Amino acid sequence: MNDQVTKAQQKPQQLEEHIVEIVSDSGEGAQKCGQTFGAIGGKMGNGIWTVEIIPAEIQPPARTPAGGSGNRIRVGSKIMTNMGNEADLVVGFNEQVLYARIANGAYKEGTIVLLENKWATDPQEKIREEYAFAVDEFRKNGLIVHELPMEEQCLKIVSNARKGKNMFVLGMLCRIYNRDAELGLNEIYNTFKHKGDKIVKPNQDLFNAGYQFAKDNLEYFYDIPPYEGSQEVLKDIVVTNGNTAVGLGVMAAGMEMISMYPITPATSASHYAAEVFHDVGGFIHQAEDEIAAIGFAIGASFAGKTACTITSGPGMALKTEMIGLAVMAEVPLVIVDVQRGGPSTGLPTKVEQSDLLASLYGEPGDAPKIVIAAATIPECFEFVIMARKLAEEFRTPVIMLTDANLATGVQPWIRPEIKEEWFSDPVDQSQWNKDIPAYDWDEKTGLSQRPIPGQPDGMYVLTGLSHTERSKVSYNSETNQITSQHRSRKIAALQSTLKPPVIHGVASQEEEGDLLVVAWGSTIGAIEESINVLREQGKKIASVHLRFMSPLEPGLKEMFTRYKKVMTVEINYSDDLNAPMITSENRRYAQLANVLRAQFAVDIDCWSVVYGHPLQPGMVIEELSKRLDAVNA
Repeated sequence: MNDQVTKAQQKPQQLEEHIVEIVSDSGEGAQKCGQTFGAIGGKMGNGIWTVEIIPAEIQPPARTPAGGSGNRIRVGSKIMTNMGNEADLVVGFNEQVLYARIANGAYKEGTIVLLENKWATDPQEKIREEYAFAVDEFRKNGLIVHELPMEEQCLKIVSNARKGKNMFVLGMLCRIYNRDAELGLNEIYNTFKHKGDKIVKPNQDLFNAGYQFAKDNLEYFYDIPPYEGSQEVLKDIVVTNGNTAVGLGVMAAGMEMISMYPITPATSASHYAAEVFHDVGGFIHQAEDEIAAIGFAIGASFAGKTACTITSGPGMALKTEMIGLAVMAEVPLVIVDVQRGGPSTGLPTKVEQSDLLASLYGEPGDAPKIVIAAATIPECFEFVIMARKLAEEFRTPVIMLTDANLATGVQPWIRPEIKEEWFSDPVDQSQWNKDIPAYDWDEKTGLSQRPIPGQPDGMYVLTGLSHTERSKVSYNSETNQITSQHRSRKIAALQSTLKPPVIHGVASQEEEGDLLVVAWGSTIGAIEESINVLREQGKKIASVHLRFMSPLEPGLKEMFTRYKKVMTVEINYSDDLNAPMITSENRRYAQLANVLRAQFAVDIDCWSVVYGHPLQPGMVIEELSKRLDAVNA
């Protein structure tokens, strides 16, 4: 080694939490290492939140900042809800991939860097110079760099360290953080068992070698106790990402088909479902394109089995006309939109809350629909079940918004107990009363019974044209006015059943204050952690997190009147009022802020960023502190 470190401490240092990153070139397994390390922590009773570090390109050039791939794991003695701030320890497979993370503010002075040292003696002089320069620069900027012969150690066990170094690093991390080695070996077995012992054994050997190497050579030895009460629920937890939770939700909802076209970051939901869906009688239809995928799903739903289609922003754009068809024809449909950065191809592997306005207003004409937004990984599961129920009850598409942060983030959550009420009823094939039209709209609610093709006397012609209650094409002015009213009235009927959202951080829901933050989606963890910190400082601040975007939850306008200032915090673009050319008349607001300003005619401010990574509590606290100072100036 180029720098000597002392023998490992015999007694671990107790920590409340730590943030760890593993970063490599694409294809070297850093993501799998991070996922497994997070799963081990979750099964030991720690709070866990992971964030995948994914390059935008499928096969980016090696040893470049743009090619950095890996995982961030926040592990602690409390429930973790977000990625946290700067990392405490990072393992780098080469020095170049760390530059992009440094540019994102991922590290701080004092961050420990365990760096592969093979590049110091690389045959190419340019690489040796790059490595030496980077190590020197890292140290000058306050990073604590240890150069380690990880590949050299791996080559003692396997002939190609690129295909095993991640398990060596997993062993190192399990020793550093006092993880259960047997649990680590079991995770490796479960990961590779389908490939046989010839794959399982060398990976377990690499894990053991990494564990022993860290024990013999590294002074870092920590212990992060489980959170209080975790041991009581360990047997009842699952550790998944949001896309897996969506797949589980589809099965728990009793839906039997997912029709989709692969698109980042939604694809892994279908990968998971494809492995297990057949066990419960379901199947995946991989269509030739996004339009075919939703068309197939609408057909299945029309036939009586509500289907699900899963996509991301560009896919939603292609599905637009078909969503309008489902609204007009009043066909139940569940659409999961795993949002990513835009516009166009944009940032396909990065997080953004970019599709709210498109989901609400994207179709031509007036096309009201239900739009809900999951805020947590358990809600990715629960909301699919709710979406299926709402779609059938209100005969409409339901769009469920998640995002790349939820899709790839891993968290332990309580295993849900299966309830019969989740599942859809068998397809009704009883005699239909032929005197009841296909769209027997209730004058008050706009709701109607739904005949199912195959019911005697229940057949009707499905059309996307303006139609009468008996589904006969009609261009009559009065018909179009009345049917538009009924489609809109359904959304109002749903809103009448909702409860006001809960305000976070207050002693009483009627409390008044200086600043109310309104948000939605995966930002909940960073925002509520920030609110807690500011409340402890005596600030009169609170937050409310919306789950229903259409219709909006009731009671918001009255709630807003109890605060001197109301603002949204979002991960989509908005103009800074102090930016060049920006005035109060041409400023563009964040997407939820736009919706709330239009709906309630209230001066709602906003702060939003599109850095391509999840919100960090530190940056939110800094911005909210400025806003509070301005309110009280």
